[in-house]
Amino acid sequence: MKIQFILLASLVFSMNILFAQNARFTHSGVIEFEKSINQHAAIKKSMSGNTMFSGSFDNFKKSIPQFKILKSTLKFSDNKTLFTPIADENSRSMFGGEQPNTTYTDLTTNTFTTEKMLFEEVFLVKDSTRKINWKLTSEIRDIAGYECRRANAIIMDSVYVVAFYTDKIPVSGGPESFTGLPGMILGVALPHDNITWFAKTVTDRPIPATEIKPPVKGKQTNNKGLLETITKLKDRWGSHINTLIKQMLL
Repeated sequence: MKIQFILLASLVFSMNILFAQNARFTHSGVIEFEKSINQHAAIKKSMSGNTMFSGSFDNFKKSIPQFKILKSTLKFSDNKTLFTPIADENSRSMFGGEQPNTTYTDLTTNTFTTEKMLFEEVFLVKDSTRKINWKLTSEIRDIAGYECRRANAIIMDSVYVVAFYTDKIPVSGGPESFTGLPGMILGVALPHDNITWFAKTVTDRPIPATEIKPPVKGKQTNNKGLLETITKLKDRWGSHINTLIKQMLL
């Protein structure tokens, strides 16, 4: 009986080693993301408490689709990522319906370079990556064929973020400027802002260094300089520009 137990234990140990050796990890490739904006929810929130638009919500709902879908790609290799929005001529919307940021991130040096469009002016922002105090949870979700674990955080003082990452892609990147988890972020939700980013496909393939390069176009600045520029616009436009500010600072 003792011999049988030893043999069984040895078999289980050997199988665990075999499974560990055959575990598939993706170190480079391309992720296709979809950004979804619930425009009806955003409209309703913007009208809340404003008697000027009383009774107009149903009319707005009929004039635009509930969800605005935008596409982007994230290339990753050698601990570097490049998030690139796919152009959409019909992307303009007052409820976060644009993707103004092309972001290159070096996860080894924890630095980023982002090309940002603000009205008709292009900025090239270079700075350190945002430090996000993620709180891991036990919730699991399948995204694009990968088992992902949930994490929560607050950024920009008040923006609640839910993210899902997979350790099967051992790169601490993600869409836009979301980084800092022990694996690739394949899903992001801003529940209070009615916006999500979720991966639709992950293609495992070698990515040449020539395909992951920082953008070079725009007026050079850093996070502090960009914030000063946006603050001046807020003084001119008031709270109506708050949605744009969030887009620019993500």
